[in-house]
Amino acid sequence: MILTDVIIIGAGIAAHSVACRLCDRGKKVIIITKSNKRDCNSTLAQGGISVALRDDDSYMSHYEDTLTAGCGLNDKEATMTLVKEAPGIIRDFIKSGMNFDKEPDGSLSFGKEAAHKLARVIHAGGDRTGLMVMEQLYKNLDGRAEIRENEPVIDIIMKNGEAVGVITRDKDGNFNTYCAPYIVMAAGGIGNLFPGTSNDSTVTGDSVALAYRAGAELKNLEFIQFHPTLLTINGKNFGLISEAVRGDGGILVNEKGERIMEGVHPMKDLAPRDVVSRTVYSHTQKGENIYLDISKIKGFKSRFPNVSEICESNGVDLNKNLIPVAPGAHFHMGGIKAKPTGETSVSGLYAVGEAACTNVHGANRLASNSLLEGLVFGKLTADNIISSDRKANPAEYTMPTTKMKTPLPTKKDITKIMMECVGIVRTEENILKGIKYFEGFMPDEKGFISLDPRAYTDKDLEIYNMLTAGWLIAKSAYGRKESFGAHYIENDNIHH
Repeated sequence: MILTDVIIIGAGIAAHSVACRLCDRGKKVIIITKSNKRDCNSTLAQGGISVALRDDDSYMSHYEDTLTAGCGLNDKEATMTLVKEAPGIIRDFIKSGMNFDKEPDGSLSFGKEAAHKLARVIHAGGDRTGLMVMEQLYKNLDGRAEIRENEPVIDIIMKNGEAVGVITRDKDGNFNTYCAPYIVMAAGGIGNLFPGTSNDSTVTGDSVALAYRAGAELKNLEFIQFHPTLLTINGKNFGLISEAVRGDGGILVNEKGERIMEGVHPMKDLAPRDVVSRTVYSHTQKGENIYLDISKIKGFKSRFPNVSEICESNGVDLNKNLIPVAPGAHFHMGGIKAKPTGETSVSGLYAVGEAACTNVHGANRLASNSLLEGLVFGKLTADNIISSDRKANPAEYTMPTTKMKTPLPTKKDITKIMMECVGIVRTEENILKGIKYFEGFMPDEKGFISLDPRAYTDKDLEIYNMLTAGWLIAKSAYGRKESFGAHYIENDNIHH
């Protein structure tokens, strides 16, 4: 058994934000990730960080935009905390060495993105913000936390209703037990539950499944944001085309060059993501190809080096000014119900970043609020841990003996069902079909309980987590009868 002060599951911006702060205060931290520490959504994030730092901007304006995008379903107090704490935390991050893109006069450069009243999004390296932020966080952490790579967490260890540790399997096949008074879940969202996604291939709903097995309360799982513009060739996704491209004048057109967002929404191409995604999806469902026309953007390659690289390496000729796009799963607004300071309904278990649902995003996340959430709530969670005095309560893990009654499906089977049943456009009938499909894989009537890890490979257990998360999302979607934001029920006349 390995004892430490804090265990962090996941290795993205939220995980590192928590770890840096804890290590500054002398805490012993172990970060556990199922792959390489660089394999996370944060390093792929092209968009920037939205923050009210301009003289003519205010956190109230940022607050209002966040609520509007979230259809007013946001937790107002948590949202206020996010936007109010943001400027100070970003200034501190800049002091720690982070370089954001600047104007020729040396002032911060601000970009405009969908559903923001004004330009308040800061970027780094053009469209490489996530990568640059993560590089800075690695530097700031400076090897002070122990990082265990390629070691998937199998289960959270519970004792008298409290989270006291985790069980993992390392790359040599050994089972390891780690115990700490604080377990922080920061293993991201659910992107790969869908056939097309902007997410890193490691993101498979593990946070949701692990927390569910630990008995934690989950919230808003039905709210899944689809990004309208993933580079898509012959139905296959090859990466994200940042919203900043539309912010800079990119226009969505059909094969005839007609603007598809004309007359759909007053903000046209910069309407909230759920509106744009549904519009693009409705065209692709009819067999049409949709393109992002970039002819109005000057110096596209220098402005968007990352996007240009993705396009060119997949055979798209940027001189033609048309990038073929389709929507893909991008961000989970739902997750483990948590406070901005990380606490969940389970004592000893904390959640932060995309794994958590603090409900700052409501039914639809405002562009560039996710890296911000990882940094801000990461710091608040660490501060909360520092000021609290939970005692270690180590316990051994008892290996479960449960085995599957039916063979596990493939990942492809799961993604097909998810898109059909809880994709961009939903019907009650299809949602029920999804629930029934997933329930066919339950090892027993009690639900998706822990399997005997000795009988399954890491890939099997990952698929089992996907089934668990898929079932929970479908059930959550069935529970919300009206359309709100990213949860869109076809023929529902009361869309909010």
